[in-house]
Amino acid sequence: MLHSSFSGAAAPAVWTLRASVLATLLALSACGGDNAPVAEDVVETAPVVIPAAPAGLGYTDSAPLPDVPAFVDYAHTNQRDNPCMVGVATNAGVRVLSGFLDIWTPSTQIVDAGVNLAAANGCPAVTASAWSGVPGTSPDGTVVNAVAHAENIAFSTRITVQRTAEQAIAAYYDDRRGKNYSVTDGMGPFTGAWRKLARQTTTINDIPTDASTQVYNDGGNNTGVAGAANPEFGQVIAFVQSMGSNASTEPAKRFYKYARPWRWSNGVVVQPTLLPARSGTPATDGGFPSGHTAESVRNAIAMAYVVPERFQEMLARGLELGENRIVAGMHSPLDVMGGRVLGQASALGNIYAATPESRAAAYAQAQQALRAEASAKTDAEFLAAAQVPGIDHAAAAASYRHRLTFDFAQTGAAGKAAVVPKGAEVLLETRLPYLSPEQRRVVLKTTAIASGYPAMDDAEGFGRLNLFAAADGFGAFNGDVAVTMDASRGGFHAADTWRNAIGGAGKLTKLGTGSLTLAGSNAYSGGTQVQAGTLVAASAGALGQGVVHLDGTGTLKIAAGTAAKAGADFTQAGDAVLEVTAGNAAALQVAGKATLGTGSLLRVHFGAGTSAGQVIPVIQAGALLGRFGRIELPAGVNASPVYEAGGMGLRVQ
Repeated sequence: MLHSSFSGAAAPAVWTLRASVLATLLALSACGGDNAPVAEDVVETAPVVIPAAPAGLGYTDSAPLPDVPAFVDYAHTNQRDNPCMVGVATNAGVRVLSGFLDIWTPSTQIVDAGVNLAAANGCPAVTASAWSGVPGTSPDGTVVNAVAHAENIAFSTRITVQRTAEQAIAAYYDDRRGKNYSVTDGMGPFTGAWRKLARQTTTINDIPTDASTQVYNDGGNNTGVAGAANPEFGQVIAFVQSMGSNASTEPAKRFYKYARPWRWSNGVVVQPTLLPARSGTPATDGGFPSGHTAESVRNAIAMAYVVPERFQEMLARGLELGENRIVAGMHSPLDVMGGRVLGQASALGNIYAATPESRAAAYAQAQQALRAEASAKTDAEFLAAAQVPGIDHAAAAASYRHRLTFDFAQTGAAGKAAVVPKGAEVLLETRLPYLSPEQRRVVLKTTAIASGYPAMDDAEGFGRLNLFAAADGFGAFNGDVAVTMDASRGGFHAADTWRNAIGGAGKLTKLGTGSLTLAGSNAYSGGTQVQAGTLVAASAGALGQGVVHLDGTGTLKIAAGTAAKAGADFTQAGDAVLEVTAGNAAALQVAGKATLGTGSLLRVHFGAGTSAGQVIPVIQAGALLGRFGRIELPAGVNASPVYEAGGMGLRVQ
């Protein structure tokens, strides 16, 4: 082997590849002069040919607008008091939920439960429906999808019968408290600061001992104080409050006329302390969609927008409140799924309608005020303050996914391509700010859930959105993806992590000065090119199945404790950097050949426990061509490179 010593100076030691003859002489000298053994490693004299970067597919993916009336353009039609806006074709809130007609056909397909409207604007009068609200009594609707309906009521029965004491408490608070106050606890470490800044309060602080005890209504301030009266946080609260515009669930309830689960079956056990809260007028008390869920989801999305450091946690809290409506016995899963869809659509409609300047102002005020409360001086400190240690991200993602469909059987057509609602990219503009609007649409498309779930295949795509997964980046590269991050802009522009398992045949190109971490088990095959900034491989499969190519000023960093696999060849050219933490296994494991250019830099970090004479593996490959131009070690560490046909390592001295 070639034994070339490294400096142990205070500054990081740098070893530079010399001319072949000089390097060989130095190696022989270091091994004992004339009587030294011949070096096992022969330094190459022929220049190494640097392979071309992967070509990729040569095109990008897109998410075209659905060819249907867009909710964002017609949200204002979600009214129950206008005779011109009472049907699927004329009311956006009814239309976005029209997939429910494949499960249940109401006795009349008009917004008429408990509603009398005089003729106006050239539209005929509406006479209140004779629907009784009690299943099995005439007139009644018709169950179209018996499988989905039966599963819906069976789920409601099962979850209320199995309800634990802890679940009962959570269900009570989510029923009685203001919905916005409830979901604010999704802010985690920022909850107290948010409620203080918002001036948000509740009067529901205990639970009645039995059903005969008074059921209290929340007399607190549900959202907080908006506008000039709250100079520290008023723009934020005004933004959250704006989510309620054109967002009522009443038109849809009075159109679909689908009963509450406890009216469908005596097996559904309503939370005892909530029995007095049940409506005694079933004809105006439809269950689909859930109003509590719609409100919690739309407000949670607004708060996630202004505090994207808690994006996924806020979204999850919104859906948790919805599930608690099932636990309480007040709503069925389909009610809650419908509430989520309308809540998402309402949030989008109102965020989309706001000017970019007003959205930016609300975001900036939330960030500034919460940073001050957290005493965070840097982006890293603020992000750290937002996190709760020990959270199982995979489990949280699975829980969110469960609440999108409650694991119902797919009774509709499978394999339908996902579509993305008009304007939906704005929901991600603070969470994935370094992506273009079209890229954010593709993220939403490639992370959407499968088709076929009851009532979730609406024509705009709201039912299949998985916003939690979208915050973890692309689900597939079905075209080439170039990511440009600007570290000088801070926040997620400077550093972000994609946790999804990314598939597809496209190529990833990392550009800009920021750092992107890939933490999923990725199968994309179009290759990875790092031209600038840093790409961090934080899982064995982070780099996909294609060629990995470093060039320009790009850095590929292998996270400590990770043995990242390159599914094909690996090339390091130009002034690119490979950064690793020494461990027991090679940090980079290349299925094909590894090619190192003369300008390449290897930067090595050492953990505790390394000892003199130990050989630390760095690269394992089917074949190794070339040598690192420079190797950078921590101050005080001496090591020499060990090159072999199948890889490279460092011998600690």
